[in-house]
Amino acid sequence: MKVAVIGAGSWGTAVAALAAKNVETTLWARSEELSAAMQRDSQNNAYLPGIDLPEMTYTSDLEAACRGADIVAIGVPSHGFRAVLASAASSIDSGATVISLVKGVEQGTLLRMTQVAHEVLSSGDHRHDHSHDLNAIGVLTGPNLAREVAEGQPAASVVAIPDGGRAEQVQAAFMSATFRVYTNPDVVGCEIAGALKNVMAIAAGVAHGLGYGDNTIAALITRGLAELARLGIALGGSPLTFSGLAGMGDLVATCISDKSRNRTVGVELGRGRSLEDVVNEMHMVAEGVKTTRAVLDLAALHSLEMPIAEQVGAVLYDGRRPDEIVPALMMRGATSEMHGLG
Repeated sequence: MKVAVIGAGSWGTAVAALAAKNVETTLWARSEELSAAMQRDSQNNAYLPGIDLPEMTYTSDLEAACRGADIVAIGVPSHGFRAVLASAASSIDSGATVISLVKGVEQGTLLRMTQVAHEVLSSGDHRHDHSHDLNAIGVLTGPNLAREVAEGQPAASVVAIPDGGRAEQVQAAFMSATFRVYTNPDVVGCEIAGALKNVMAIAAGVAHGLGYGDNTIAALITRGLAELARLGIALGGSPLTFSGLAGMGDLVATCISDKSRNRTVGVELGRGRSLEDVVNEMHMVAEGVKTTRAVLDLAALHSLEMPIAEQVGAVLYDGRRPDEIVPALMMRGATSEMHGLG
């Protein structure tokens, strides 16, 4: 068994560290300098400073990283996912399992990352010139803040992939005494939950930055879950997924943790800072900043009401003041709690 993890940010590095305890693992970094530093120090001081990493191979050669891998896990930001995978495609074996570690939706196409992967790997520029089996493409997602996972704090995740045998293979590769992996065949629900929870985390961060208390945050999280489920079910996801690790679990972690990049963006916006200043000083990508637009476009295509996402989008893209979000949500017309979910 060989695992290749593509992307040496905080989460890619943490996932590679999980796999390296079980199987032969290679971690690809775009930067040759970072790759060499990790090889020398057995640490990723750029993204996970102070965390000792288990023995694995580090490289900045994308083709070498993917060649011969049984599992290829892609952990680059959503806006670079297609280009990186296209560069790697000719080196990925047609029988390999491909796993997205990314929680976002591609702008423009509105495709989930597994859909992007299937499109890229079926384009013909693929090792052995075979179309990649859609059942071999999935996602690893859940309430997984990278530093806590890397530190060995107990955590759980879910691998969603249609092929049950491959799901168990991925489960075995990443599971450990401190990282419990469950399987779930609902790729659509798991991916939509992972993308949309980042949007909700920005809203929760704004509320915190404005000084609102726990009741407000709890209401935002709960109604945010309704929006996750509404969109996910409309796209073909299972309602049960949204009460699980990919849904409620990830939503809670991202909305309440000060380690959450998306919540951090919201907090700073709520405190009156500009989006440009907040994003420019961040070392890592906050997916919700870009994903919100794609999520709203998806909702419009399906004629869905997503009031929290709409308010976040208005702040991010239309100049609405953060302090207008909560009043706008509170003064919406009265409705049933289960509206749009039945």
